[in-house]
Parts: sequence; C-alpha cells; structure tokens
Amino acid sequence: AAQPKTKKTLGKSGVKNVVVVEGVRIPFLQSGTSYVDLMPHDLARAALQGLLTRTSIPRDVVDYIVYGTVIQEVKTSNVAREAALGAGFSDKTPAHTVTMACISSNQAMTTGVGLIAAGQCDVVVAGGVELMSDVPIRHSRKMRKTMLTLNRAKTLGQKLSLISKIRPDYFTPELPAVAEFSTSETMGHSADRLAAAFGISRVEQDEYALRSHTLAKRAQDEGLLLDVVPFKVPGKSRDTVTKDNGIRPSSMEQMGKLKPAFVKPYGTVTAANSSFLTDGASAILLMSEEKALAMGYKPKAYLRDFVYVSQDPKDQLLLGPTYATPKVLEKAGLTLGDIDVFEFHEAFAGQILANLKAMDSDWFAQNYMGRKSKVGAPPLDKFNTWGGSLSLGHPFGATGCRLVITAAHRLKKEGGQYGLVAACAAGGQGHAMIVELYPQ
Repeated sequence: AAQPKTKKTLGKSGVKNVVVVEGVRIPFLQSGTSYVDLMPHDLARAALQGLLTRTSIPRDVVDYIVYGTVIQEVKTSNVAREAALGAGFSDKTPAHTVTMACISSNQAMTTGVGLIAAGQCDVVVAGGVELMSDVPIRHSRKMRKTMLTLNRAKTLGQKLSLISKIRPDYFTPELPAVAEFSTSETMGHSADRLAAAFGISRVEQDEYALRSHTLAKRAQDEGLLLDVVPFKVPGKSRDTVTKDNGIRPSSMEQMGKLKPAFVKPYGTVTAANSSFLTDGASAILLMSEEKALAMGYKPKAYLRDFVYVSQDPKDQLLLGPTYATPKVLEKAGLTLGDIDVFEFHEAFAGQILANLKAMDSDWFAQNYMGRKSKVGAPPLDKFNTWGGSLSLGHPFGATGCRLVITAAHRLKKEGGQYGLVAACAAGGQGHAMIVELYPQ
C-alpha cells in the first residue's frame, strides 16, 4: 500500500467514531445466470457467512443487523431476519430491512452508524441484497379482488356467481413497476432526457461505459476486488462462483451497433451504456472504534459525515450526487480537492456524465441549487478507477456497501485519506458520505 497523506482527522469531540472493520460481497452476476433458482435470503445469507468467515466475529457479539432491498420477496419480507437466522446469527439479535431504491444499503449502513453513535449498539452488520432473476408477479387487481371475495363466499351459488364474472383481462399479470410512480416514466427514459438536456452524445456515453468495463477488468485481473468472496451455489454441486460475470470490455464499434433502449429511434441510452439487471448481496461489519480495538481488530476506515437529498423526480431524478456532494463536503469541512478517492454509483453512463457536468456548472449551481458557485467535477483519475455499476453490476439493494468498501480499499492502495461515496436513487433521491482511511 502507498503511504497515506497526512491531513486532519474528521473525528468530532463527544461523538463516537464508527469504523468499517470489513466488507464483503458475493460475486455480482447478471440476472438469469447462476443464482436463478435461489431466493434473496440465500444471497444475503451467503454474504453474511462470507463476512463471518472473513472476520471470525463471534455471532452473538453482533448487536443488530440491518439490510437494504428494493423488490421484496413476499415470503421473506424482512429478508434481514431470515438471512441472519440462516447464517447462524443468534436468534436474540434483532434485524430489520430498509428500502430506499438504489441507496437501500447506504441507508442500512447509516442506520447502523446512528445506532452506534447513539450508544445503542457497539457492533452492527449492514448490507443489501437483490435478486432480479425472480421478481414477484401478481394477478391483476380485478382478479385479486375476486379471489379474496370468493374466499369469503359461503354458498356454492355465491361462488359460481363470482366465477361467472371473471373475464379474460382478469388474467393479465402485474409486473413490478419499472417506472416512477409519481411520473410514470422509466428511469432509462429519464436518463435519456437528462443526457439530452446536458448535451451528452451517444459517443461520450459509450466511451464512458467502455472505460468502466476496461477498468473493472483490470481491477479483477489484478486481484484488487478484495471484497468478493466465493459462493458455492446451493443445489449445484460443481457451481462455485468466484467473480463478477458482467464485466465485458467491448469496442466502440460493437457498442455503436446497438439500438436505443428507451427513446426510439433517436435516443442515446442503450443496453451497453446502462447498468444491467443484477443479482447479488453485500455485507459490512461496523463497530464503535473502542469495541473494534478491544476485540483486536484493525479497522479499514471511519464512516464520517453523510447526507441524504431529494429533488424533483421528473427532471432531476438522477442528479442526487450533484446535490449531495457539496452538502457533505461542507458538513465535513472539506473541499473537492481534499478528496483522494471518488466512488459514484453508475446507473447509466449518461447519468454519470450529466452529474459531472452539473457539478462543474456555475449556472446550474446558481439557478437550481441556490449556490453562488459550482462545487466542481471530480477528476477522472480519482473517479471509479476500479470500475463501477455499469461493469461490476448493480443489485439495487447491495451497491452502497460495495461503494464504501471499494473506497476504503482504494484509499489504502493509493495512499489517500478521504473518499467520497455518492449515489442517485429512484424518487429523485440521493446520498453522499465521507469515508476516512483508518491510520495505518
């Protein structure tokens, strides 16, 4: 590891220091591949077991477990509890599940930070999971209503009367919404409009996506993705998954052949410059600094200031990082130049490039953010240099933990002190957090 820079620490008098002891994830896989026959709690359990193996933390020492997820499996609506029991944690350890779209595990982590900072807990496991290979599909509302009424019918005549009213359209299934509830617009469509609004070309988006895949492949080949733990898939005796399978460096020529995915025929967002449907799970061990040291652990990083933001879900759906970054920097007393490592969630190449342009625009800062001047754009040589969601994958509920542990590993590798993690989320929301390298 390179020697870290020496800057002020962000510890605050009277506030407990919260540290990241370790973070892991099972390989992120394209949906419909090796995890296709599993349930979400299987993936979360595997991540938790990987964390237990990596840290040797006694299961009954953990005070609380909190997990993030987005599309919930109805049989395991509190997936945190089911996964924890399956992983062998004490049945006396409470667990709950949170949902906040693509920043669900960010919310899980900051919930843990709050519990520790408030003195309620010393050891919290946070994480996230998503299984897009199997999402709940419901009967139509008309059919559900008929079936529930049928269940209450007392006589054969009442039942036959209800059955006779069923029409063919009752059998049309309801898929999970892929659109914003408030605007009825898909995120991909919104990303296309955002790219157009900021004048980001198809070529620029493809170039950024190619960068993400190329950097991810290099990081994978060089063994830098230290958070990945192998997962022996239940029911498949020969199938042990050891690495992410969505990293596929292509060429500009091949990417240029793809047709627009959302705004047809003139849109610029394609399958190649968007994050893909992903299955995966992550887990991170958080402790008070005192507890970690007392147990003999060497923490990786401190979790410092964080903010959540929200704005108009129609025109600014994916601009969360732009709004959150200056707020978290001000809260921490830092400038953009103090940040050594940036880890931003890549929903779409156009979304990332639009955020970078917005962050570097005085006009946008003055007209939309009520700020006198821009915060500035992160330099690309510090930005997602081990790949991002476009290449590594994006299991909605699990990405936040990947961002944080990657930031910690990059800080150690590159000799930096401060990392900034940021992400956008459905509903026009966003998150940003400062990660500080633990003294080496």
